[in-house]
Amino acid sequence: MRLAAIDIGSNAARLLIVEIGHDKATNKPLFNKLNLVRVPLRLGFDVFENGEISKEKRGMVLQTMKAYSHLINAYQVKHVIACATSAMRDAANSADIIRKVKLETGIEIEVISGDLEASIIYENHVAENMDTNNSYLYIDVGGGSTELTFFADGKLVFKKSFNIGTIRLLKDMVDDDKWNEVKEFVKSKTKGYKKLIAIGTGGNINKVFSLSKKKDGKPLNLELLKDYYKEISSFSLEDRINIYKLRGDRADVIVPALQIYINVMRWAEAEDIYVPKIGLADGLIQHLYYELEEKRLQAARN
Repeated sequence: MRLAAIDIGSNAARLLIVEIGHDKATNKPLFNKLNLVRVPLRLGFDVFENGEISKEKRGMVLQTMKAYSHLINAYQVKHVIACATSAMRDAANSADIIRKVKLETGIEIEVISGDLEASIIYENHVAENMDTNNSYLYIDVGGGSTELTFFADGKLVFKKSFNIGTIRLLKDMVDDDKWNEVKEFVKSKTKGYKKLIAIGTGGNINKVFSLSKKKDGKPLNLELLKDYYKEISSFSLEDRINIYKLRGDRADVIVPALQIYINVMRWAEAEDIYVPKIGLADGLIQHLYYELEEKRLQAARN
């Protein structure tokens, strides 16, 4: 069985196509990636400043969804889930765009809440495979929002979305009150738990992990993130592109992303952050798979 997930974020849109296998030893599904495509739509630059998606970007969204539709058909995928996050949540004309995409491609886009976004990212269940002597804070940083999910003592403690994202920071749209809200929330909600480890998701932390040359499965230290923040932010945008071999749409957002990860880790008193290279699209695949499994089991019972 093949599944596809589309994640339309504030900075980029991603298509993930996965083939589902089966691990006979554990009796669990295996999620094998067949293709991952990313298009830097950068919708947040329109929405957070003007409140809607421009005509040019509307055209880009439609062309991207058409291309994704062709790929989905080429891979003979039967089940697709498509979600949009912060920028589409805030855009006054998102309903018109969703209707146009559905009409011309058949792809049905659901605009999801920040809390649901946090839940879906958590569906990757990374923390469940880690040491239960620790507690774990998922930090997912996007262009428009940051989702925090806290896992301790074998259960989900909280999930919360904040309108602090890389594009909002670049546009100088995050005031001290918003930062203080996150600070007080994180400090109060994580206090008194076992040693806290962070789990970082999102394209920017993935890129920092690649730059670090760390082996997969090894964490990044908070002090290392601070060093990268100081170093990368000291260069101009052009120099960042050349020195670190970054795309233009990564070079500008990586600095505010590091600022968010560093602040949340400091407030949660987390010294290390693991980077499993998963994101919303991976969570959407799992969400879709288990939804289909539930329907299959229900049909079998009937």
